Amino acid sequence: VFTVDKANPNGDPLNGNRPRQDFLGHGEVSDVAIKRKIRNRLQDAGEAILVQSDDRRSDEYRSIKDRVESVEELKKLLTKSKATGEDEQSAESIACQTWYDVRAFGQVFAFKGTKMSIGIRGPVSIHTATSIEPVDITSMQITKSVNSTTNTKDPGQKTSDTMGIKHRVDFGVYVFYGSINPQLAERTGFTYEDAQK
Repeated sequence: VFTVDKANPNGDPLNGNRPRQDFLGHGEVSDVAIKRKIRNRLQDAGEAILVQSDDRRSDEYRSIKDRVESVEELKKLLTKSKATGEDEQSAESIACQTWYDVRAFGQVFAFKGTKMSIGIRGPVSIHTATSIEPVDITSMQITKSVNSTTNTKDPGQKTSDTMGIKHRVDFGVYVFYGSINPQLAERTGFTYEDAQK
C-alpha cells in the first residue's frame, strides 16, 4: 500500500505523460514502474542490480550487455561456441548470484554476438497497482525560461520560453499485490533474507 500526494507516480508516454488511469478513473502504476522503484531502492541500499537506469547507474557500464560481460566467467560461457546444458546452468547460477534483480525478477540473456541465450524465470511477480478510489488529476501549464542553446547570430539574446504541461495526482491510496514462487526461488537462490529486503 502506498500513497501519492501531488505527484505523478507513473506517467503514460502515449498520453502526454499524464498519470495512468483505468476506464473508471482509478489510478494505475504499472508493474514495470514498481519494479524500477524496487530496483532503485535496493541499489541505493548497496545491492548489485543488473537493470540500472542510465542516469543513476552505480558503475561505468552503459548497457546490460556491458555489465554482463564485465563478469569474465559469465562472458566466457555466453560466447562459448558449443555450450552444453551444464554451461547454461552455470551461466544462470553466476547471473543469479551476481545480481539481486536477476534472482528476484529473472532476466533474458540474449545479446548480439553471443552464442548462448538463456532465460531465467524469477520467483517474484508484481501486479499493477490500482488506487482504491478514482483519482483527480491536475494539469498545470509550465514555462521553461532557460536557454537550452545559444543564439549564434546574437549570443546575448535570450531564446524564447518553452511552454509545457505538467500533470499530477492530487491524492490517491494505491494497492498492489505480488507473490514469490518457492520452486523458482529455490532455483535462482532467492533467499528469505532477499525477500525481507
